Amino acid sequence: MPLPPLFGHDGVKKRLAGAVAAGRLPQALLFEGPRGVGKQRLALWLAQCLVCESEAACGECQACRLVASLQHPDVHWFVPLELSKKGADADKQVELVADALAEEMTARRAQPMYQAPGGLASHGIAGVRLLLRRLSLTPAMGRRKVFIVGDAERLIPQRGMEDAANALLKALEEPPADSVIVLTTADPEALLPTVMSRVVRVRVARIADSVVTDFAQQVLGITAKAELAERVSSAEGCIGRLLATASDSGAATRRADELLQAGRKGAATPYALALNQMPFQARAGFTEMLDALAGRLRAEARTGGETQKLVEAIARVMDAREWAQGNVNPQLVTAVLAEDLAGVQNG
Repeated sequence: MPLPPLFGHDGVKKRLAGAVAAGRLPQALLFEGPRGVGKQRLALWLAQCLVCESEAACGECQACRLVASLQHPDVHWFVPLELSKKGADADKQVELVADALAEEMTARRAQPMYQAPGGLASHGIAGVRLLLRRLSLTPAMGRRKVFIVGDAERLIPQRGMEDAANALLKALEEPPADSVIVLTTADPEALLPTVMSRVVRVRVARIADSVVTDFAQQVLGITAKAELAERVSSAEGCIGRLLATASDSGAATRRADELLQAGRKGAATPYALALNQMPFQARAGFTEMLDALAGRLRAEARTGGETQKLVEAIARVMDAREWAQGNVNPQLVTAVLAEDLAGVQNG
């Protein structure tokens, strides 16, 4: 099943296509913007521009069709992975990553409207080694190779683990003449300064609600007016969020609501909630819950809540999210955050 068409982003598409046509496209790019706004889909569209056999991203030639079906041999899409096996040596680890990446692409061909990767998924050193190996090969079909590193902030899964990011530096500084590397991120501040200094940043902005509406109707088949309006409003200009809210029953949202309510109840409730938090999932469902909690607080602020208290509460959630990227026990973070939220809401 091919990828759905790229909706919106006409301005940035025009600039990128112009740079390709003029031979001025930088070889190392960073697409940055809100989560779910379509950065990786835009990167795949750029890949079509670069390998297209006729006009830029014509969508009709063999090369464009192969990109759209995630089968072009010169377009390499690296996404965060959570490996179930560990290799005994470096070569075996690279082999395991290649197999896992192939399985993930197979799954995305079957269901191209994919969900965000799990919180424990990352770009490990073996993944970067695989990228570097493929970078050294000559193109199989055309004149160019394209490498897309989605969610590039996951090159550093936590503080003190910069090996994968550092291994990529040389490639970003001096890519082969036949290659373009595109990183995407929703959190550019999480990238190493040395990475940022080697890429050209491209801002990918939210798209108009009318464009999100078109996607919801044409691709997702949502026609009921009330549901359509609610889903488009919740997406906040990010098509990917339509998928995340498809069932409106995400576990992260439920946990966020529980934590928010815990701050408004008796003193023992937040600690009971903290004890129910799995202790070593800080970068999995826990960070997803924190993102959902921040989104809920922002929604309250937009609907006329107590702005000062809500801004302070959001700041506390962002602090907790930063702690969660390290080795801090999620139970401890949950307890501290619940107590902080109680102080803010009841103060």
